[in-house]
Amino acid sequence: MAEPYDLVVVGSGPGGYVAAIRAAQLGMRTAIVEREALGGICLNWGCIPTKALLRSAELYDELLHADAYGLKAASPGYDLGKIVKRSRAVAGQLSNGVKFLMKKNKIAVVEGEAKLTGPTSLAVAKDGKTSELKARNVLLATGARARTLPGLEPDGELVWTYREAMVPQTMPKSLLVIGSGAIGIEFASFFRTLGAEVTVVEVLDRILPVEDAEISALAEKAFKKQGMTIHTGAKVAKLAKGKGEVAASLETKDGKSRTLNVERVILAVGIVGNVENLGLEALGVTVEKTHIRVNEWGETGVKGLYAIGDVCGPPWLAHKASHEGVVAVERMAGVKGVHPLDLGNIPGCTYSMPQIASVGLTEDKAKAEGRAVKVGRFPFLGNGKAIALGHPEGLVKTVFDAKTGELLGAHMIGAEVTELIQGFALARTLETTEEELMRTVFPHPTLSEMMHESVLDAFGRVIHV
Repeated sequence: MAEPYDLVVVGSGPGGYVAAIRAAQLGMRTAIVEREALGGICLNWGCIPTKALLRSAELYDELLHADAYGLKAASPGYDLGKIVKRSRAVAGQLSNGVKFLMKKNKIAVVEGEAKLTGPTSLAVAKDGKTSELKARNVLLATGARARTLPGLEPDGELVWTYREAMVPQTMPKSLLVIGSGAIGIEFASFFRTLGAEVTVVEVLDRILPVEDAEISALAEKAFKKQGMTIHTGAKVAKLAKGKGEVAASLETKDGKSRTLNVERVILAVGIVGNVENLGLEALGVTVEKTHIRVNEWGETGVKGLYAIGDVCGPPWLAHKASHEGVVAVERMAGVKGVHPLDLGNIPGCTYSMPQIASVGLTEDKAKAEGRAVKVGRFPFLGNGKAIALGHPEGLVKTVFDAKTGELLGAHMIGAEVTELIQGFALARTLETTEEELMRTVFPHPTLSEMMHESVLDAFGRVIHV
């Protein structure tokens, strides 16, 4: 007879395992089902191992420019095998960390692939055997996988998804990245820094299309300066695979066609939700464009069945999934004072070189909403810490409501902006006004001073430019 749980979570990524821990904290008897490795894609094949790769690339780039700091590093090089090995070790360490957290919080870990047999019952299959689980509530956190396009299907050898791109056995001399979102740009940055000739193709009219247009333009300029070739308003019509190379047929925005020969291709054109074989159709759960439709609490419309994270749609971010998991669990547990997640307060980060980070509305979106805005800008070149670091290229941009002083959005490009953006995310969550931000004392010398100066600039009070 199946043991009853208060909650069964399907998927152990940042959404699922965080939800399970919060449920355990609230006294709920909890189980989590995982078909691969604890930690999901983020810890094993996404957020964390890619940052380990990028960190190696950053240090290599610093070695190449050691002379600028008065240092000597004769003939710097790298061992790709060790770079990949370190990345996998970091992922393994964190996956084991999740295993420890499950044990610490007395959460049952069930290995296998789950399928709903009812709103709150599941069959879990592994190695030809099936076990049954029942619970008061079920939370789906099954995540997503790389999208493929007809004629551009990955083969794991010449045409890669993020998985193959994370464990290259050799460094390709030439590389085509299809798609310029965060994933595509991060891989483009990694491989270009380590010496590959990189071409990026984006079907929209600018790279990093979800970012503020001004930041996107600065990013494209920086990447081209590093030697990347970037085609926007273009598409890859087809790929012809040969021996050790791929011939890509490009259609550019000027209406011309050309063929690009590269050793490898990375497909980074978005993701699709993992909704197959879950038994959703039989229960009447609504699925739209491979994503489960839920309300602000993660409820699917089927009593007792919740869903969170990438399987529910954009923004496809680990930290969004984690917070959605907490909201859903607290909702089902009847915790007082629970608030739904405000998607406008979720920061987004791209860990390329330079880094890009943002939160809230872009300038164009704020204007499209009919708001009168005040925009502040402060360049890295005006900041002492940025100059001392040797990274004086970048910009901090803030967008305010001209009438109320509300911080509508903040957008950054430059060194360590993925750490700085949280200051503005906190400001938006607390509904901080421009007056309060201007009165806030920022430490010197820090990169964070640029945040202050950008606010001052929006209201005609900037000091250091």
